[in-house]
Amino acid sequence: MDALELLVNRRSASRLAEPAPTGEQLDNIIRAGMRAPDHGTLQPWQFFIIEGEGLARFGRTLEQGALSAGLDEKAVEKARTSPSRAPMIIAVVAKCEENPKVPQWEQLLSAGCAVMAMQMAALAQGFNGIWRTGPLTDSPVVRDALNCRAQDKVVGFLYLGTPQLKASTTISTPDTAPFVRYF
Repeated sequence: MDALELLVNRRSASRLAEPAPTGEQLDNIIRAGMRAPDHGTLQPWQFFIIEGEGLARFGRTLEQGALSAGLDEKAVEKARTSPSRAPMIIAVVAKCEENPKVPQWEQLLSAGCAVMAMQMAALAQGFNGIWRTGPLTDSPVVRDALNCRAQDKVVGFLYLGTPQLKASTTISTPDTAPFVRYF
């Protein structure tokens, strides 16, 4: 699949199974994330690879975050089991620094671009994934587990693996007119 086709037909896949990217495939995914636009070359991100036994540990962390937030029993169970939806998760944290030329919002966007670049690199290699967020990205328990400082932000969890359902290679072309204005 060429780059333009990959970009204009991007779709997330929520049903993921083994195998997950490994070795050079995973290295390519991380390198793609590191090529995100990065004003000031701050590299304002940190990637946490969660796989194998780490998925269960991460599930317990999310469960504790949900309990600390006072969520109901169903939400706590969902938090605990959510990492089992994929064989690998990459948690992405925007590591924001005070900088007179690069405001925090630019650093957050850069980390967000890293997530998309990683998903596209996974897709280019025959894998796929889905970028998940939710209220637990702000949980003190989750933030602590991901070594977040006060100024850092968990921008999401990129679930990766092999899609279980065969998706069509094209999607309907959206009407861009409502979203475009010329100045």
